Amino acid sequence: MRALVFGVTPEPPAEPPSDADNHLLVNLHGTPMALQNVPEPRLFGDDWLVLRSRLTGICGSDTKQVFMDTGGDASDFALTAFISFPHVLGHEVVADVVEAGPAATVAVGERVVLNCWLSCRPRGITPVCPACVAGDLSSCWNFTTGRLTPGIHTGNSSDATGGFADCLPAHDSMAIRVPESISDEVAVLADPFAVSLHAISRNPPHPHSKVVVWGAGALGSSSIAILRALYPSVEIACVARHPAQQRLATKWGAHVIDAHLSAEDTVVAIADWSGAVLHQPWQGLPIAHPGHIDVVYDTIGAPWTIEQALRVLAYRGRIVVSGVNAAARFEWSPLYFKDASIIGSNAFGIEEVEGERKHALQHYLDLVAAGRVDISAMLTHTYRLEDWRDAFTALATQTDSGAIKVAFDFR
Repeated sequence: MRALVFGVTPEPPAEPPSDADNHLLVNLHGTPMALQNVPEPRLFGDDWLVLRSRLTGICGSDTKQVFMDTGGDASDFALTAFISFPHVLGHEVVADVVEAGPAATVAVGERVVLNCWLSCRPRGITPVCPACVAGDLSSCWNFTTGRLTPGIHTGNSSDATGGFADCLPAHDSMAIRVPESISDEVAVLADPFAVSLHAISRNPPHPHSKVVVWGAGALGSSSIAILRALYPSVEIACVARHPAQQRLATKWGAHVIDAHLSAEDTVVAIADWSGAVLHQPWQGLPIAHPGHIDVVYDTIGAPWTIEQALRVLAYRGRIVVSGVNAAARFEWSPLYFKDASIIGSNAFGIEEVEGERKHALQHYLDLVAAGRVDISAMLTHTYRLEDWRDAFTALATQTDSGAIKVAFDFR
């Protein structure tokens, strides 16, 4: 079968990048990835499945890896301790079940979205670890043990290959049925929605408060939709970079602040919107005190976004970081001055929403089916797998392409 394999000799590109000033395009030119013919996936146990891909979204983590770009000069990537190469990326998957082991509860012919975590049950580990018992599947204790090679989720294990391929393996617990009423194009957005749902449901805003969503890609856009659906009394500002992102954020009811503004102008703009009082130190950015931002949902996770967020937070405000970027120095005295909290938010698992605990992907499907959430406008581009360079080029040139969420289409 066809698979886009990472960690191999690069596939020779047809021509050099058209824009040598765009470092993402330059890195894409030589990325160690190639479209190859590989063996069909096998069942790793009698409770495993083989899925045939329909649509596979390209996650921000996929793009960082393919572009070999973390937003800075960091060379110590701690999470490589939990993955194995070469591997086939792609964990935002809508697929059909084409093979099922005798102990599987999901049947051949069913359409599913992928719960991507390679946690205790897929690895055949019993009893399951405390994190899995609690439903924190993305924090499983056993990502390097059991019957699979190391990998946190589908797409970063050399065994559990991902959805940038015609077919992929999945444990029975990793397949969540999609209702007939929900299209592939809507179902493929379940994963980024679930990531943002985890961040917000575990760190909810106070009623009638003001929040900031930093970034307006798939996670940021999903965050706006979740806040609108579940916390309608909350006012939302969104720091958005690209025109398509800004238009969508505005349409969904957020006050948009242009991410191209300088750091100082961004702090001023958020303070003006929220009604905060700014004070100017001897040097550096102004600081809001009192500030009126209850929570910043930071989908970028860069030093400069955290630094600016600390300047505008309210007393005991929170910054919830779901994005990943390279580290750097920033001025953090507002952290203690404001009794603020910086909270990491790792993907998703079993989440409680409106008093009901179930898998985050199931929450998404149920909210869509109930007509409470519609994020379909996020999916802006689809490509065939053989056109993978075009897909990643669209993501490297978002200002011009208008891309927000890009997916591979196998139908």
